[in-house]
Amino acid sequence: MDAIALLKSQHREVETLFSKIEKAKDSRVKAELFGELADSLAGHATIEENQFYPAVRAKATEDILLESLEEHLGIKRVLADLLQLDADDETFDAKITVLKEQVEHHVGEEEKDLFPKVKKLDDEAELDALGAKMQAEFDDLEAGHPRDAVPSETKHAAPL
Repeated sequence: MDAIALLKSQHREVETLFSKIEKAKDSRVKAELFGELADSLAGHATIEENQFYPAVRAKATEDILLESLEEHLGIKRVLADLLQLDADDETFDAKITVLKEQVEHHVGEEEKDLFPKVKKLDDEAELDALGAKMQAEFDDLEAGHPRDAVPSETKHAAPL
């Protein structure tokens, strides 16, 4: 799977998890779903920051990538707050809504602006090779709990 297809599939998985969390009535179920969401978002951000963004950095994409890194920082800060809350806390649902809005904005910009530029700059073989590397790193991250690293990543945006 090429890098862009991989990222888009992860975007869809996150959207599904947000929907399930919003529909969940039981706080135990909500907490379990949030754990999946937090790991998915943390792993996704990590492979973007470690591999995708550096690989697609060019004059045509640099501004978008810098903004994306700042958006990751904002998302991580809300995630870190949520990781400290119980799902039945009165602010949990409100913070999930804020997180969802931030993620939707970020996904929209990537899919509308960044990905089309990357498709013009990189050929299919490069994107396939990058996608394989990204999937391998994501699989390694998912073997643990990538969300555990999030609180330590909230001071500054990751470097480009």
